[in-house]
Amino acid sequence: QVQLVESGGGSVQAGGSLRLSCAASGYTYSSYCMGWFRQAPGKEREGVAGIDSDGRTSYADSAKGRFTISQDNAKNTLYLQMNSLKPEDTAMYYCAADPYPCGLNVYDYSYWGQGTQVTVSS
Repeated sequence: QVQLVESGGGSVQAGGSLRLSCAASGYTYSSYCMGWFRQAPGKEREGVAGIDSDGRTSYADSAKGRFTISQDNAKNTLYLQMNSLKPEDTAMYYCAADPYPCGLNVYDYSYWGQGTQVTVSS
């Protein structure tokens, strides 16, 4: 079965950086759409960045210029490099996978990891 395991979260000060990883297994990784999502307390889950099987990326406005999504198909691993972090980036971050469609819509993704917490202090 599809398994997604996130890692790399932690606590950083504003302006700092973190790199999240998502190890995938149980399916043909290179054929799926992948995405990073986040959910802050009391808020709905929202899309942060997505990448398709051809490596085309999409970003939420809040992530553009600061976050970079990438993947290593040989390692079945998805990454999210987060720079210039802000307190408003504090949330649980999830990776997700689905054959189709790609993008940042939460409802388009069938498979989810357990999440990794990111906390940014001012």
